[in-house]
Amino acid sequence: MGAVNFKYSEAICYSGFRDGQSPETGTFPTYEEIKEDLLILQGQWKYLRLYDCDAHSVTVLEVIKKEGLDFKIMLGAYIVAEVSNENCEWGGVYTDQEIEANKIVNLKRIQKLIQLANTYPEIIFSLSAGNEATVEWTDHLVPVESVIRYVQLIQGECKQPVTFCENYLPWLGKLMPLADVVDFISIHTYPVWEYKGINEAMSYTLENYHAVADAYPDKTVVITEAGWATNSNGRGIDPSNVNEELQATYYNQLVEWSKKEQVITFVFEAFDENWKGSDEVLEPEKHWGLFNVDRSPKLVMQ
Repeated sequence: MGAVNFKYSEAICYSGFRDGQSPETGTFPTYEEIKEDLLILQGQWKYLRLYDCDAHSVTVLEVIKKEGLDFKIMLGAYIVAEVSNENCEWGGVYTDQEIEANKIVNLKRIQKLIQLANTYPEIIFSLSAGNEATVEWTDHLVPVESVIRYVQLIQGECKQPVTFCENYLPWLGKLMPLADVVDFISIHTYPVWEYKGINEAMSYTLENYHAVADAYPDKTVVITEAGWATNSNGRGIDPSNVNEELQATYYNQLVEWSKKEQVITFVFEAFDENWKGSDEVLEPEKHWGLFNVDRSPKLVMQ
C-alpha cells in the first residue's frame, strides 16, 4: 500500500478531562464543557486526535456534528495489556485471567472504533488501532501480531486509513511487520523525556522523524505526539528543563517546521490533565497542555 495523502493542517491531541474527572473513575466532561473546549481550539487547529472510543470521544463527535464545528478527528482505540511486561516500572504484570479478560475488552474497543468510524465518516478522517502498546516500558503491552490483526480487522470494515500510534523507536525494529500493514505510520517524539535541552530539541525531533521516514520511503509518516512539559517533580525530567518559555520555544519551532515540510504533527496536548500520573502536583504527566486545566492560556497561547 502506498503513501496516504492527507491535506496538511495544524493538529493537536485533545483530552478534555477537568479537575475531578477521569476516565479511570468514569467521570467524563459534559457536552457544554467539551463545546467550550472546542470553541477555544477552533480556528487554530483543524485536526484533533482522540485516544479512545469512550464516552468522552462520543460526546466530542456529537458536539462537532451538532454545532457544525470545523474539525476532523483521528480516532483511536485504547488497547490494554495482552501480555505481562516485567520492564514496566509502575505495574505491567497480570494474571492469566486478567489477560484473557483484556483480550475481550480490546476486541470490543476495536468494534466500537469501527462503529464510530462508520457513524461519523465525514468527521473521522483516520483511525488508530492503539497507543504506545508495543514500547518496552509500557504497562499495556500487546504483541505485534495482535496489533496487526486489529489493524486488518479495522481495514476490512472502514474506509478511513488505519495506523498505530507509537514511539519512533519500535518502528525501526519490532514494528517492521506492522509497517507493511498500516496505511500510514504514526510516531511519537519527546526530546525532553530523553534528557535533551531546548537547543538540541528540534534537531533531535527531526532525527527521530527522518529515521522512520527514511526507513519507509513509500509510507506517509505523521507525528501523533510531540510536546514540551511546563512542570516536573524530577521524575524522568529535570525540573530546570521545563517551563512555559521552553514550551513556547519548542512549540513554535515544531509548528514552523511542520508547516514548511507539510508534515502533520499533533502537538501534545491541548489542556493540562490533573488526573494523570501520580498524586504529586508537579508530576510531569499533568503538565503538557498549551492551556492550564482551568482553560487559561499558558505563555505559548498568550
